[in-house]
Amino acid sequence: MLNSTWLETFTVLAEEGHFTRAAARLNMTQPGVSQHLRKLEHQLGHPLITKDGKRFTLTEAGEKLRDLGLSRRAQERALRDVIARDDPDAGELRIACSGSFAMLFYPRAIALMRGAPDLAMHVEATPQSRVLDGVLEGRFDLGIVAHDPRHPRIDARQFGREELCLLLPEGVKDPVSFDTLEMLGLVAHPDVATYADDLFSLNFPEEFTGADRLKLRTYVNQISQIPAPVAEGVGYTLLPRSGLAAFPQAARVKTASLPEPRYHELWAITRRGRAPSARLKRIMGIVEEIAATLG
Repeated sequence: MLNSTWLETFTVLAEEGHFTRAAARLNMTQPGVSQHLRKLEHQLGHPLITKDGKRFTLTEAGEKLRDLGLSRRAQERALRDVIARDDPDAGELRIACSGSFAMLFYPRAIALMRGAPDLAMHVEATPQSRVLDGVLEGRFDLGIVAHDPRHPRIDARQFGREELCLLLPEGVKDPVSFDTLEMLGLVAHPDVATYADDLFSLNFPEEFTGADRLKLRTYVNQISQIPAPVAEGVGYTLLPRSGLAAFPQAARVKTASLPEPRYHELWAITRRGRAPSARLKRIMGIVEEIAATLG
C-alpha cells in the first residue's frame, strides 16, 4: 500500500511543477521532497519524473500517480464533509425491534423518509436474541429490547415501558374470571406462552397451572392478525400494548382491567464506543414518543 504522506508530497510536487515551491507549500525541506519522490519510485519500480535542468516533466507512471493522489484527496475531502455535516436527513439507519413495536414505528419512519429523500431506513422485526446479536455484529445501528442485556460491548438505556395486555372481545365484562377465559379459548401465537406465564401467574395464581394447559381456540403467527379473532368475538389473547395500538380495529377489542398489571421495559441498545449520529438521535426521539403512549 502506498504511503499516504509520500503520495501527497508527490501530488503537490506535480501541481507546483517545482521542488522549491512544493517544499514551501508542504512546510518541508527540498531534500525531504526529493526523498519522498525516491521512495515512491523505489516502491513502484518506475521513474515518476524526467528532469530537464531545473525543470521536470511527469512520466506516464507519474501522471497516473498524480491522478491517484488527486482522487484520494477528493475522496478524503468528501468524507470529511460528510462527517462534519452529520445531516439528520441523510444517510442510512438500520433498526431492529419486535414485530408489534415495528408496526407502530414504521409508519412514522415512512413519514420521515417522505420529507428526507437522502435518508434510508431499514426496519427489521426480529426476536430479542437476534436484535442483540445484530447490534453486536454491526448489522443494526439501534435495537429495541425488553431488558438490559448487560453486555460489555453494548450501551443500553431504558426509555420507557409497555403494558402487557389481556385482550378480550368487547362484550366481556370486568373483572374477568379464569373460567371465562377458558370458555373463550386462547388465540395463540409464538410469544403467547411466555406472556401467559408472566401475566396469569400474577393474576390467577390458584387456577393457572401453565401455558401448555390453556384451552386453545386458534393459532396465528402474523402479528398484525393476532387481535383479529378477538375483535370478532373468537377467543382472547395476550399482547404488548403496541400489538393492539397498531391494529386497525382496536376499538372492537377490550383490554381487561387486572389487579396486578404487568409491564415490560423498553431498552434502546447500541454498540459501545459509537458516537450517535444526528439521524440516530432523531429516530430515538420518535421511539420515545411512541413509548410514551404504551405505558
